[in-house]
Amino acid sequence: MKILFFGDIVGRTGRIAITKVLPRLKKKYKIDLVVANGENAAHGTGLTLKTAQSIYDAGVDFITSGNHIFRRPEQIDELFAKFGEKLIRPMNFEGEYSGEGWGKIVVHGKEVIIANFHSQVFMETQFQGLIASPFKALDNFLQDQEKSAIIIVDFHSEATSEKRGFGFYADGRVTAVIGTHTHVQTADAQVLPKGTAYISDVGMCGSANSILGVDKDRAIQNFLGQKGSGEYYKETEEAEAGFVVLEVDGKTGKVKSIKSFLEIVKV
Repeated sequence: MKILFFGDIVGRTGRIAITKVLPRLKKKYKIDLVVANGENAAHGTGLTLKTAQSIYDAGVDFITSGNHIFRRPEQIDELFAKFGEKLIRPMNFEGEYSGEGWGKIVVHGKEVIIANFHSQVFMETQFQGLIASPFKALDNFLQDQEKSAIIIVDFHSEATSEKRGFGFYADGRVTAVIGTHTHVQTADAQVLPKGTAYISDVGMCGSANSILGVDKDRAIQNFLGQKGSGEYYKETEEAEAGFVVLEVDGKTGKVKSIKSFLEIVKV
């Protein structure tokens, strides 16, 4: 079984990039299931009905998310009502929120679970609510899951140390821990000692030659303490598409390999 996971989709440029590359990638790698983090898909922050639909129409099966998922509250209830468990938000947000933290699908007769957790370190100011321990949330979640299930985790996190810690904590208990949020792909795709595939961050699908998908000139103005002008998420002619391909034994649920890719795409 082959599973493809895209990093954070940033704005229209990122959405177009997915549409351009996914048909080719599905054919090339014989992909059975596609997951993408979509919390930045609507003009750089949040998700709308229209942007979510465009991602599913491109061939993505599950959309995961993070701290920006509730940035467009006027559509959030309708979003989760329409797309159900194929749209996932972090399960360790404390309080009453729309949506669920995991979803499942049967692929070639094998149950595959997509789960979403959120980190705590450096995230206090990036999410308005309370974030429970992702480590304890993982324990609680796994109590109700079959040990033989294929479980792909999106861990939305700022600090690499917390990502590494979560990866080792989950090692041997889930199939893969895929880091998202920083928009910069890391060079540490690996299979951990107990058999879990891991990468600290899969990167993004967004404007090339940008700063995390943001127009570089606008961002540099901010660093210089100047009032920025122009579009924050400017559409560009080139995008970068960061993704990983997982190969999983469909019978045992054990991961065989994880490979990371970063492609430049004409949009």
